[in-house]
Amino acid sequence: MINITIINGPNLNLLGKREPGVYGNESFDDFLVQLKQAFPQVNFTYFQSNVEGELVNAIQQYGFNQDGMILNPAAYTHTSVAIGDAIASIQTPVIEVHISNVHAREDFRKISHVSAKAVGSIVGLGLRGYHLATAWFVDQAASQS
Repeated sequence: MINITIINGPNLNLLGKREPGVYGNESFDDFLVQLKQAFPQVNFTYFQSNVEGELVNAIQQYGFNQDGMILNPAAYTHTSVAIGDAIASIQTPVIEVHISNVHAREDFRKISHVSAKAVGSIVGLGLRGYHLATAWFVDQAASQS
């Protein structure tokens, strides 16, 4: 089994309800069921919080014993040096995912304290970004075995 942790930041608990024109109509819980079905060889751990410190704690908790981490820090991407520092402090590779194309939105969203610490970033592809990040980790695990 491949162990992947998904960590979502603030307001992503409202997916399916929040700004559907930007974030779509599907809840993350519903999407996670589909993701698990698409990748039966992956053991997913999921964590979501609206609180910055709780996200840092989760990054530290899972950052030394997973094959990969998919992180969508949401608005904290643009403001949290602490989240960037937490990523730099762990051993688990991190892929940054954003549902919307942050580069096509407000100027402040073009700043990321995460991108430079992540192995890669996927933006603007909706929830499919989590699928693509998972596929990359699965491919990495296959190439190492």
